[in-house]
Amino acid sequence: MNTQYKYCFIDRDGTLVKEPIDEQVDQLNKIKLVDDVIPALFKLKQANYRFVMISNQDGLGTSSFPEDQFQVCQDFILQLFKSQGIEFEAIRICPHFEVNNCDCRKPKVALLLDYLKSQTINREHSCVIGDRESDTTLAENLGIQGFKLGSEESCTWNDIVNKLINSDRIATVVRKTNETDITLSLNLDQSESINIKTGLRFYDHMLEQLFKHAGVSCNLIVNGDLDIDEHHTVEDIAITIGQAFKVALSDKIGIGRYGFTLPMDEALASIAIDLSGRAYCNVDANFSRDRIGDLPTELIPHFFRSFADSLQASVHVKIKGENDHHKVEASFKALGRALREAIRRDGVELPSTKGCL
Repeated sequence: MNTQYKYCFIDRDGTLVKEPIDEQVDQLNKIKLVDDVIPALFKLKQANYRFVMISNQDGLGTSSFPEDQFQVCQDFILQLFKSQGIEFEAIRICPHFEVNNCDCRKPKVALLLDYLKSQTINREHSCVIGDRESDTTLAENLGIQGFKLGSEESCTWNDIVNKLINSDRIATVVRKTNETDITLSLNLDQSESINIKTGLRFYDHMLEQLFKHAGVSCNLIVNGDLDIDEHHTVEDIAITIGQAFKVALSDKIGIGRYGFTLPMDEALASIAIDLSGRAYCNVDANFSRDRIGDLPTELIPHFFRSFADSLQASVHVKIKGENDHHKVEASFKALGRALREAIRRDGVELPSTKGCL
């Protein structure tokens, strides 16, 4: 499977540098940076965005716009950004006039076909940034979000950065099999609403504890084959929850990564979690009862293992106590608290020397 990256496909004139009245940057004294562009791009770079410049340069190489005049200015612009730590992975220029009806002029996607074919774009988090309708239309044609400088929705570079980096981390996962039909919507940055209907009342209660203590909102609707057994429902919900957290966390930039010991009367649940991208689970727990309410206790370790596998996290669970209800409830609360610590935004850096999680 190809690694996917977050890309900003960025227009040049009017977006990186101010566009002169004659709409042609062919002299060095015409070059002026757009307000806040350098600090904005630096923040996006810290958040692991990659940059590609894509620009329509009408008549480049003709007598009206000699290529040497363009190149002097282009080299200066690139060196200016490089001096501030900003480099472009690729530069794509269409030199044609609109009347030429070429295949490479924005908003057509020909200049970016190699990115589309390689499937390296994380479409959910990539974007096109420009100052014209052709840029937002290009975004639509690429199937990613678009930002138009000067528009009411995203008028400045600072607005764009806030929307890309500080927006809520959300996910909706639908899992349909011959055994279960599950829809889960998750928001890691809101905690106002928790709605859970699994068909197993005690399981509902435990999952409510998990999401409440994780500090996230969710809407979980399940239709499972409970007439056969509880196993498929418990397992598939755990898988879906893990998938939803994984999608919402995206590249995990800025998270705490690690997370809890939680007492409940005589019971004590200790959970250590690492959102490492590697699945492992160890559960140390014994129960004296076969069921708590309508939930078989044999499925408690299975929930944690299915969740860890789906999330691709390392999870260690140790539960001790006398009352099985307290032990199970403490473990779900502890998982929620561990997740709260692990998904918490600590900054803009990736918490790994490896460079990925």
